[in-house]
Amino acid sequence: MMKIHNEDEYNDTYGRERMYMALTLKKEDGKTDIDIPCEGTVRKVMAQIGLIHEPHRKPNGITKADREARKSDDLLKRDFSADKPLEKAVTDISEQKAKDGKAYVSAIFDCFDLMPLSLAIEDNMRASICVHTLENAKRTYPDIKGCIIHSDRGSQYTSTEYRTAIQKYGIIQSMNSAGGRCHDNARCESMWARMKEELFYSRGDKSENYTIEELKSMVWRYFMSYWANRRICTANAGLPPAVKRKRYYESVKLAA
Repeated sequence: MMKIHNEDEYNDTYGRERMYMALTLKKEDGKTDIDIPCEGTVRKVMAQIGLIHEPHRKPNGITKADREARKSDDLLKRDFSADKPLEKAVTDISEQKAKDGKAYVSAIFDCFDLMPLSLAIEDNMRASICVHTLENAKRTYPDIKGCIIHSDRGSQYTSTEYRTAIQKYGIIQSMNSAGGRCHDNARCESMWARMKEELFYSRGDKSENYTIEELKSMVWRYFMSYWANRRICTANAGLPPAVKRKRYYESVKLAA
């Protein structure tokens, strides 16, 4: 457990579920590192050696709905599963207070494997940040055409600027149902919660200790390096997003 804890700068946030997966995850040869009866055993040992962390805060939504704007239908209806990459994705904006202002993080996450398809980090939350997120996703994933991208009913997502970009890239827009219930975009909300917990709260730290530029670097490394390639993801049966995606395309190639 201590070896896993020290392998990566973010692994100190592992709870009993991810630690259990890290200890018992099957490798490509079908073998596991160690045989452990259950997660309860893992939790007991983690408590004994001081590795238990409790969540400190929950995120609050920051986007505000434009009641006069035309809305899109809720095509996901809280079903955040997907059978293949670039089939369904979720997007949202998170606010991070900094020493010198506020940093706003706009992201698109693939529902198939929770891969961060795109990030845009700016000092404002105008519609342009969401458009830049779409542009970055299209540049990195040219096959994103036809993907359903789900958001809340914030004014950024109902703006003419954003809808124009959606149509330009051939993306299908989906939005929370009327009333703006947080569970309609729960997948994104949980991603922000994990980011804030693992980057700041679990360390007794806060974003206000850093400048906007420092936060940009921290958030980018967290999602595009650690989250995408190394973080154990319970929704992927313990696999990091990039590993699950790689195995999917390998299986498709073999089937062909």
